[in-house]
This record gives sequence, structure tokens and C-alpha cells, in this order.
Amino acid sequence: MAKQEDDFKKVISHAKEYGYVTQSSEIYDGLSAVYDYTQNGAELKKNIKEYWWQAMVQLNENIVGIDAAIFMHPTTWKASGHIDAFNDPLIDNKDSKKRYRADVLIEDYVGKIEKKIEKEVEKAAKRFGEAFDKGQFLSTNPRVVKYQEQAREILKRMGRSLEAEDLADVKALIEELEITCPVSGSRNWTDVKQFNLMFGTRLGATAESSMELFLRPETAQGIFVNFSNVQKSGRMKIPFGIAQVGKAFRNEIVARQFIFRMREFEQMEMQFFIRPGEQKKWYEHWKEARMKWHLSLGMGEELYRFHDHEKLAHYADAASDIEFRFPFGFKELEGIHSRTDFDLSSHEKFSGKKLQYFDPELGTHYVPYVIETSIGLDRMFLAVFSNALRDEELEDGSSRTVLKLPAVLAPIKAAVLPLVKKDGLPELAHDIVADLKWDFMVQYDEKDAIGRRYRRQDAAGTPFCITVDHQSLEDRTVTLRSRDSMEQKRVPVAELKEVIQQAVSYRHWLQKSGL
Repeated sequence: MAKQEDDFKKVISHAKEYGYVTQSSEIYDGLSAVYDYTQNGAELKKNIKEYWWQAMVQLNENIVGIDAAIFMHPTTWKASGHIDAFNDPLIDNKDSKKRYRADVLIEDYVGKIEKKIEKEVEKAAKRFGEAFDKGQFLSTNPRVVKYQEQAREILKRMGRSLEAEDLADVKALIEELEITCPVSGSRNWTDVKQFNLMFGTRLGATAESSMELFLRPETAQGIFVNFSNVQKSGRMKIPFGIAQVGKAFRNEIVARQFIFRMREFEQMEMQFFIRPGEQKKWYEHWKEARMKWHLSLGMGEELYRFHDHEKLAHYADAASDIEFRFPFGFKELEGIHSRTDFDLSSHEKFSGKKLQYFDPELGTHYVPYVIETSIGLDRMFLAVFSNALRDEELEDGSSRTVLKLPAVLAPIKAAVLPLVKKDGLPELAHDIVADLKWDFMVQYDEKDAIGRRYRRQDAAGTPFCITVDHQSLEDRTVTLRSRDSMEQKRVPVAELKEVIQQAVSYRHWLQKSGL
């Protein structure tokens, strides 16, 4: 656990030092659970959005994108159920005076059980070597099977209690598991209570005439209220999808783990409208498609898993999370939900407007069912960044810190480095930058010895370094160094664009995934 915390602190420190993420308003001592993306972070975030948009919108002829407003009519949130039911179960520790999400305390307890399972697997893998069968071990080892059953039963009971709004049993479960306050170490808990997460604001010139509004807690409703507009103006035929990337806001009482849980965050969502009765087929389709997208980044299949929900939201008939192994354990990265026709039917009821589709093949009108895919952009950023950060021991006995971001997402694709700051080398280097910047984000770097510049670019996540030396003036070739392999080769200046493009293009990365 201590190593996990140390590793996560390194992630946070590295993100600040290399221009990715810093606390908002830091010069005023910051704002809790609000962060700014600085120069490299803004580029990485933009590239993740574009990678998602390419796969979701550009490559699917029946999916279009919108950009709905953050402010929405307040009845929207009554229709969606957020005003009545958008709550978190909170519990206070009487000794530390700290407030926690009750469900997170229980999930963290289960996370410790899962860590025990991982340790058993690691020990067995070392003991049996190549003959080790992980699947068989997980299903037959008595201690592991007991741990798994214990974790399942805890989550199942919590899910049942939350669904029934039996908050007394949620507290009873916390007490039975002897969960202690992380600060005080005591088990002196208050009752569990519900807390609404929406931020309120007002629209209008005067207090008397202003209207009470909410900052949207999700982007999905902006899609639902635009269903008819998009369907009619785009002449969309079922099945079709509407995608959106946008900000959302939640008054998280327990905001923690850096950018994993924030009060202002960004979502990448797609609502896929289908015929009633076809939800199971499309639900499985989008589970598979979304996992392919994640795996296309090459971060490792072992870092992902599906987690089917024990507790379903009031609008869903199926729900699953794609979980990622963050430095603090497996946590939700993306949700795939079968939302039935709840959203459109509810907005139809509250607005008095028809939100139906005429199906020419069936010759009838109906309210479409919906399959939702929803991924947190900030969580995706954290998954990519934390997984990429490595400390490597090299063959010569030295070490390096390297940020092995997928090249397609890296903020700076190449750094151009003149070997020395004279003899015409900077001029040629600047010419190369001037040519490549039309196609890629590139950087010029002439300060320090070439080895130190390589290390600096490795730590910043730059996939390629282009070194201009005296031979470059003679034959118009440069040294191209790969961040990941550290291999160097001579490449004609005229071929640089093609070589880099092959390594960083969306097409190259997405095609290999089979999307």
C-alpha cells in the first residue's frame, strides 16, 4: 500500500513538473479537487478527445456529434430524475469530523481483498513459472475462491441496500466489516445520509426575476433533448447515435485521488438509439467495441476488466463498467448502460413534445431505446499518464525516467535538437521545425548536452528526437531517436514527415484494433 501511495505521488509530481496538470489557483493555495491542464496536459487531453471522436463519430456513418449548452432548462433535471435522486450516501466520523462516501469506504475495503488475491496470484506465478495457469488458479485455489466470494457478497449486499435506499443496512455493513476512518482510525460513525450533488446557480438580471438553474451534472441530457432536432435535420435512421464531449459539474463531498474524482470534469458520451427489444444485442456490441478502442492504445489487456453492476440505476436494464488498474487499484473508467426508453419517455412527459421515431420498415411510431457509452476524459487522461510513467534501469547501469505515452496521444511528437549552437546547425534545425509544424506538434531544444536533452524529452513523453549534426549539412540526413527503444538511425530530412506520420497517425492506431 505504501508503494502504491509513493507511485501515485510520483505521478502527481511528474504531471506538474513536466507541464501536464497543476492545482487550480495554486498561487492562492489552490481550490480543492479542481485542476488546470497546463501546456502538455492540454495537448494530451485534446489528443484523447480527438482519438475518441475519430473512432466514435468519423468512423461510424450512423453517429453524429453535437455540442449542447451547459445551462439547461431546470425542468430537464426534474425529468431526468436528478433533482429527486442524484445523491451520494455520506457518512461522518465523529472523532475526525471527516465526511466520506459510504459506498467508497466499502469499495475500498473490497479493494484490499482484491489486493490479497493479486498477492496470491503473484506468489503462485513465481512458484509454478511457465506452467502457471492463472484462470485455473483463480477458480480452484481455496483461499482465493474464499476471497472472491467474500468480495462478491459485500458488493452484492451494498448494491441491494443502496437500491432499496436502506441506509441503515449500509451503515450496519460498514460496522460489521469494522471499517475505520482513514484519519482517526476510529469506528465512531454517524448514520448514513443522502446528499444531492448538483451545483445550483441563477439566471437573470435581478434576484426577483432570476431563474434557478443547475450546472449540468452529466452531458447525456443535452443529447436526449436534442434527439428530434438531430434525427430530423440529419434524416437519421434507427439505429443511430449522437456523441458529445463536454464539461459536467458535481459537488463531490469526497473528491480525491488527483484528477480521478473532481468537481469540474469532462465526459465523452454517446447515446445510441435503437428499436425496443434489440437492447441486448447492441449492449454487447458496444461493450466489445469500446474495449477494442481501449486496447488499441497498446497499454496491456491485463490493465482492463469488465465489472457488471449489481445495483442498476432506475432507468437501466443492464450496466457494466470497463475498469482500469490505476495506481490505487481497479476503478471505473467507462460505463456501458442499457437505459431503455426512460430518458426520451420522461422528457416527452415533462415537455409535452413527442419524442418518437417513425420506423418505415415496421410502419409504426415508438420511443427508441438507448445504449449509452460514457467515459470520463479526465480519468482516461490519468489512466494513460499513470501507466506511461516508468523508471527504467539501462544496460550501462544508468537509469532514466520515461513517459511512454502512446505516440498517437503524445503532446509533442518530435523534438528537433541541433548538436551544437553554431556552425549553421540551429538554422537547419529551425528549418526542419518550420516544415514539420504544419503536420505535428514539434519542439526546438538547444539547451544542455545532447544526452540531457534526450532524457528531458523522454520524461516529457516525446516519441522522437531529431538530432541535427555536421553530417546533416553535408547529406541532409539527421539522427532519429526513438523514445521507447532508444534506437537511433539516420533518416533523410525529406522522409521525416512520412516516418513520424506512420508512427503517430490515428489511422495506424485505430485500424490495428479492428474498429
